[in-house]
Amino acid sequence: EQLVESGGGLVQPGGSLKLSCVVSGFNLSKYYMSWVRQAPGKGLEYISDISNGGDRTNYADSVKGRFTISRDNNKNTLFLQMDSLKPEDTAQYYCAKGGLAVGLHYLNAHKGQGTLVTVSS
Repeated sequence: EQLVESGGGLVQPGGSLKLSCVVSGFNLSKYYMSWVRQAPGKGLEYISDISNGGDRTNYADSVKGRFTISRDNNKNTLFLQMDSLKPEDTAQYYCAKGGLAVGLHYLNAHKGQGTLVTVSS
């Protein structure tokens, strides 16, 4: 399986970014998918997950109302729209195979290489 994230970069506080994750080697439509992140010097943090068909989504309190997860199974792609970004959102962002229910340890073992998001003025 392969997961390749893109879309990160440097953005000012209050700005927006949209991350993408293209997957291969497995049938995306059969799996919940997640976004997780790791800030410098901190552990892996769950952000959001989405059901197989995209009709159910969940968010961590830290991003609720600011981030939106979505997917396009036909294009084997997962998305994360990030709005109203804050400096504390600075982290390496990863997409992962599975939802929060499988546990962070599993998500950590089934994630991509990540894309760096830096929120700074």
